[in-house]
Amino acid sequence: MKRVYDNILGAIGDTPLIRLNNIAKDIPGEVWAKVEYFNPGHSTKDRMALQMLEDAEKAGKIKPGGTIIECTSGNTGMGLALAACVKGYKLICTMSDKQSKEKIDILRAMGADVRVCPTNVEADHPESYYSVATRLANEIPNSFYPFQYDNLSNRKAHYLTTGPEIWDQTDGKITHFVVGVGTGGTISGVGQYLKEQNPEVKLWGGDTYGSVFKKYHETGIFDENEIHSYITEGIGEDILPKNVDFDLIDHFEKVTDKDGALVARELALKEGLLLGYSCGSAFQVIRQMKDQLTEDSVTVVLFHDHGSRYVGKVYNDEWMREQGFID
Repeated sequence: MKRVYDNILGAIGDTPLIRLNNIAKDIPGEVWAKVEYFNPGHSTKDRMALQMLEDAEKAGKIKPGGTIIECTSGNTGMGLALAACVKGYKLICTMSDKQSKEKIDILRAMGADVRVCPTNVEADHPESYYSVATRLANEIPNSFYPFQYDNLSNRKAHYLTTGPEIWDQTDGKITHFVVGVGTGGTISGVGQYLKEQNPEVKLWGGDTYGSVFKKYHETGIFDENEIHSYITEGIGEDILPKNVDFDLIDHFEKVTDKDGALVARELALKEGLLLGYSCGSAFQVIRQMKDQLTEDSVTVVLFHDHGSRYVGKVYNDEWMREQGFID
């Protein structure tokens, strides 16, 4: 098959499903990884970034030569950067200062204007990366602020592409879908498609300590006392994004910062998969929940992004020692 595209955006999607072998020896049933770093921007966010932008173009929300403004932990920004390059838009990304230097440098290399904002402030604080993006969107004419958290084109992208790919790649045999939850677009979009095909498919979301998702899902209580800073990038939130369909998700499992980092490194060593921080968290969910799997289970875990964005952190022994994650 000839894979020939008019531009880089044509290469988004159709990522491989790869069986996990050595690391999954003690996990009942089959465990497969949907490895999203095969997207050209090296993350699953390429899919929804393009969908949000193209839906905005159709709705007339951005005109040629306009400016895209987005608050991002890096990967959505990268997907938007690819689209901005091809389509001729300017891009401004606001990011929290806990994100890796690699993400910031890569975005700037792709032409983005990156504004780094403090992590340890409330979501509605004027210096938060949400607030700065909102202010810029109000100030800059012909700008489009996708706001990936509440923009349902995020969920739509995964319903239209990622979900059908996984269903087809497993010949409809998938029993469990596992993914870290940030904006919620991936788990909700993929999950909606899978449950339409088979309502018995279980959706397990990876959460982190310091995030509100698990308690809200189980009790309906948004507990601000649960919110505190954490190191894991890309999962968990201190807000409730509209893309998170809590009724669809079967279970949230919290994973520690340490376990996420150590399992990411273990995946590199045992499977040859150099993955992002939250990918370790996603596999750790399976480990912590393995007693609910059987030999008939077909579990698919989605790995969001590539480890090249975390070389200075997760894959750096000095940084790992500073966090107390290794001796």
